[in-house]
Amino acid sequence: MILVAGSANLDFVVRASHIPAPGETVLGHDFQTFPGGKGANQAVACARAGAADTHMLLALGSDAFAAPIEASLRGAGVHLHTVRAPDQPTGTAFICVSDQAENAITVAPGANNALRPGDLPALAGFSHLLLQLETPLQTVTAYAQAARAQGVTVVLNAAPARVLPADLLALVDVLVVNEGELTTLSPQPGTLAQKLERLAVPCGVVTLGARGCCARQDGRWWLQAGFTVDALDTTAAGDTFCGALTAALSRQEPLAAALRQASAAGALACTRLGAQSSIPTQAEVSAFLQTQPDATDHALVVLQQYCGIAP
Repeated sequence: MILVAGSANLDFVVRASHIPAPGETVLGHDFQTFPGGKGANQAVACARAGAADTHMLLALGSDAFAAPIEASLRGAGVHLHTVRAPDQPTGTAFICVSDQAENAITVAPGANNALRPGDLPALAGFSHLLLQLETPLQTVTAYAQAARAQGVTVVLNAAPARVLPADLLALVDVLVVNEGELTTLSPQPGTLAQKLERLAVPCGVVTLGARGCCARQDGRWWLQAGFTVDALDTTAAGDTFCGALTAALSRQEPLAAALRQASAAGALACTRLGAQSSIPTQAEVSAFLQTQPDATDHALVVLQQYCGIAP
């Protein structure tokens, strides 16, 4: 079983020609609401990957925004451990998506800040705990400590970007970051490979958008080239990657296979609008991968050079 502990938001999404600059007003041409939040998105991705029962610990308000979030999670087959925060609104996110599929996101955490260390359910039977940083850092650290003490693999998506204490990183088995988040954790100058090498984690994964991803595990490097898709909305692509990766690892897939599955799931999520609504099923990922050739040697060399990995 997989436990995801983290945030859940209702996303308010406006599509526009471009993302506004400071002080600029842009007229949008479409508006919709979608269940979102990094934790909830990742829980849906885990569940749709079909590897194991997925549970989620989350905090919601007593307002109308909570209902569509709970319905989406349950619809994906996620078992809920809900903390109700009646004095806080359910978390919200305000997202502008450009016609070029770029996005800008502002999050109002609300009830997500109500998750406390004592809210963690019993971990017996769980193989992996997946965490993010949209809930209080003290709570995230407490959950990681509890998981480490009970032999549960800790996967941390260090997003949104923030500086983390060494005692939290010491509890992490698998760290997933994008390039900006990596620089926040490892700010000294250097290549992506050098920045990742400085982080004392057994397995570190860096997502590189359309380029793909790279990973370092026990001193060895792994590269996965990106898949070409017609991107519509990149919202939740990273969350989809994290959930699909954790699901693959929970079924004891080799790291190379897990990265390929996660990269394909993240690419497919970019072809659909919204957060949880964009996350593919395992059947869709498998069908997509059957149409995709293995990366060429040239593509892998280009990716290796981009990351600064010595040949």
